[in-house]
Amino acid sequence: MRIGILETGEISGELADKHGSYPPMFQRLLDAADGDLTYQVYSVVRGEMPEGTNHVDGWIITGSRHGVYDALPWMEPLKQFLRDCLAAKVPVIGVCFGHQILAEAMGGTVVKSDRGWGVGVHTYDVVKQPRWMQGVGPTFATRALHQDQVTVLPPETTVLARSNFCEYAALAYGDAEAPLAISVQAHPEFNADFVEDIVRTRIGAAIPQDVGEAALRSLDQPVHNADWARWMIQYLRDASARRLAQA
Repeated sequence: MRIGILETGEISGELADKHGSYPPMFQRLLDAADGDLTYQVYSVVRGEMPEGTNHVDGWIITGSRHGVYDALPWMEPLKQFLRDCLAAKVPVIGVCFGHQILAEAMGGTVVKSDRGWGVGVHTYDVVKQPRWMQGVGPTFATRALHQDQVTVLPPETTVLARSNFCEYAALAYGDAEAPLAISVQAHPEFNADFVEDIVRTRIGAAIPQDVGEAALRSLDQPVHNADWARWMIQYLRDASARRLAQA
């Protein structure tokens, strides 16, 4: 299966030297669940866009330090590309910024939340559990790192997971059992070391001291990253099978 990664943010400085960029993080996450995957990376943040929606079997939109409201030159073309993907029934997965820009593209609203930073291990209540998302209890935990949140849902979306901090933590577009796209606000591709290093570089400045300290204390908690890898792959395989059946 071929997966296209739409890189919408870059990691800089010592963090990049130590941890690399977003695409390899996704590759490591997914390869641990399925070793038979290939990848094509497009640096959307540098203006590189795919020529069409069908070059791969599905797309992943990465996280970013940018907000969807920054209105950078590459954002509107990306939104149109995502609308084209859903219209063509090419599956899309959005993560963090990807979750947000997909919502904006499809008619939702994203803002810098007055709830502040969501950082560290967060636990989410499962609201809806479609077949492709089997094998988890009533909650799951993942590492979060965001201030922005989806505040108005796009039409024809289903909330898959929520928390008191993040009302729309995971979404399915269209029929939740056979969605056109799925997205999650948290970061199943992040390991604890990466989040710890980010928090330590920002604590007391961008991230308030008490929020950062609580986040650091949370990082030894177990997370469901492997489950998210399995769910993403199952979703992509199911969507690819549906497209082949309709061809």
